[in-house]
Amino acid sequence: MGEAARVFDMIDARPAFTAVDAAAMQARFDGVEASEMLRQLLTGELAGRVASVSSFGAESAVLLHMVASIDVDVPVIFTNTQKMFGETLAYRDELSERLGLTDLRVFRPDPRLLAAKDKTGLRWSYDPDGCCDLRKVEPLRRALLPFDAWISGRKGFQSGTRIALPRFEEDEGRLKINPLADWPKERLEAYFAEHDLRRHPLESQGYLSIGCAPCTSRVAPGENPRAGRWRGWDKVECGIHVSTLPGDEPAF
Repeated sequence: MGEAARVFDMIDARPAFTAVDAAAMQARFDGVEASEMLRQLLTGELAGRVASVSSFGAESAVLLHMVASIDVDVPVIFTNTQKMFGETLAYRDELSERLGLTDLRVFRPDPRLLAAKDKTGLRWSYDPDGCCDLRKVEPLRRALLPFDAWISGRKGFQSGTRIALPRFEEDEGRLKINPLADWPKERLEAYFAEHDLRRHPLESQGYLSIGCAPCTSRVAPGENPRAGRWRGWDKVECGIHVSTLPGDEPAF
């Protein structure tokens, strides 16, 4: 008998999702309610392949409640930059308990990178982009390694860089889902009231968009909700969300 042909192992290096896939998803779910869209995805083709990323900020409870109402076992990723408000950490624990989340994954900055690039812990004061990259972007990249898709809580009304935000984007070969992209502030408020969701404790003090303590300030009446983030800097995003809109390239 002749020797059997040798079978070579093949590594599929193709990305899980492309920009074409994201556009197809956008068309497929056009006009479908956010909760129904998530239900189809989380119980269908993305089951076991997707995580929800949350800052546990001012409006995070809406999306977390929506996801938990479908499947409490969906992993929820929280990046603890080690510069967070204590109120945020307490709110994270309380809300996770209330919603019955079973798989909260907390990722922190790599201590070796901190020692090399932010030994004093003051990088935020002179290089906020570098600080965000070190404390948020790199940990999230590690956290997302097991997943083909992730869910974001971004809303189009939050700032100029988020206008016309699509529901689906390609992000480093993954599908990024923005279920609340077209939700106005009024709809979020109605959802909080309908489901009796607890607000972030700092919101009543004028913090309408809540990130790291050193780079978050109160928002004055009439200001954009994200005006209190990196106040005084030409910076509007942490680097996790890099816009794909032409001419709109927030700092990484």
